[in-house]
Amino acid sequence: MSARALKADTETPVEFYLREEHDHPEGSSTMLGFWIYLMSDCLIFAILFACYAVLGGNYAAGPAPRDLFDLPLVALNTAMLLFSSITYGFAMLAMEEKKAGQTQAWLAVTGLFGLAFLGIELYEFSHLIHEGATPQRSAFLSAFFTLVGTHGLHVTFGLLWLVVLMVQVARKGLIAANRRRLMCLSLFWHFLDVIWIGVFTFVYLMGMLR
Repeated sequence: MSARALKADTETPVEFYLREEHDHPEGSSTMLGFWIYLMSDCLIFAILFACYAVLGGNYAAGPAPRDLFDLPLVALNTAMLLFSSITYGFAMLAMEEKKAGQTQAWLAVTGLFGLAFLGIELYEFSHLIHEGATPQRSAFLSAFFTLVGTHGLHVTFGLLWLVVLMVQVARKGLIAANRRRLMCLSLFWHFLDVIWIGVFTFVYLMGMLR
């Protein structure tokens, strides 16, 4: 009987479980769980897009997209989020080169672009509400505020996550756990970028053509 078999006969079930878990690649369960989360988020946004497709043309004798949307401002906002995605890519490249300082710098720039995006979006919301275009005004505005607002909440959570990771990198450096967390946030951030391109095209551009 081999030494491994003898060890298996004498170890407790807990020790056996821990030994078998150690055989899996470190962090594989984390990445799998995060991919499952992203897929669930895709379903949420798919439902919101479907709701907007159904309700987006119901203005209740109120303002339409042509009356409300400031397309140059929205284009500027889109550029802020696209730039933040690019700078996060630079942060990941610096991380692969194990340059903690450069990684932190690019993460900070990403955060500034993200804050600019949120600032412009909040300005847009406040302007619409000031004009009387509140979510209660029509089904179109209810669907609009829900879809765009949900994306804005995701960006807010992403920025909070970004700050937490910057603190962790500052304290512990680019250890394996922090690298894995930065990769998860990278997936999340680029996912928000893709969703916003859909919002910009489907809500704003097509809205102006109605």
